[in-house]
Amino acid sequence: MAIPSNNNTSPSGEVHSSGLERAWNHLVEGFAALGTVLICVLMLIICADIVARNAAGASLPLVSEGGALLVVTLVALQLGATVRAGRLARTEVFIVPFSQRLPRAGAFLNGAFDLVGAVTLGMIAWASLRVVEKDMAASEFIGVPGIATLPTWPFRVLVLVGFAVAAIEFGFRVFRALRAVRRHT
Repeated sequence: MAIPSNNNTSPSGEVHSSGLERAWNHLVEGFAALGTVLICVLMLIICADIVARNAAGASLPLVSEGGALLVVTLVALQLGATVRAGRLARTEVFIVPFSQRLPRAGAFLNGAFDLVGAVTLGMIAWASLRVVEKDMAASEFIGVPGIATLPTWPFRVLVLVGFAVAAIEFGFRVFRALRAVRRHT
């Protein structure tokens, strides 16, 4: 969803975005695409593990630990695009009729929801920064030494960036909600 600016509309009413906004949109969508690629990687890993269990009677190394890290990572990477699309779970049964009946109060309530989301995800990103620092300092890894290991910090960095992007996207929604409150004054 584009953040409309004051004079960026064409005669047909289309909103034109700035170069910075387009770059941000590409970044958010790029993270979502990376999350989709990681879903495919996870499916391939799980299928390979199933084949290995049936063919050799043993699981592949790193599948359970790597799968757990991948799930958290892909959720974090796709969260910003989910926020932008307005696809987070909320009580649409209440907020839609409420916003139609009382547009200013509805915009305020949506802004409050988005502010809570921005603060919460910002705190998660901030806490993730310490996890990344610890993982890098301690050379944390998953797996069994001598068989197969994988450093955890790349996954943690992607989780940190994914939550930070989602927090910023919530912040944009707060500003849009504030504009909507002023518009309905």
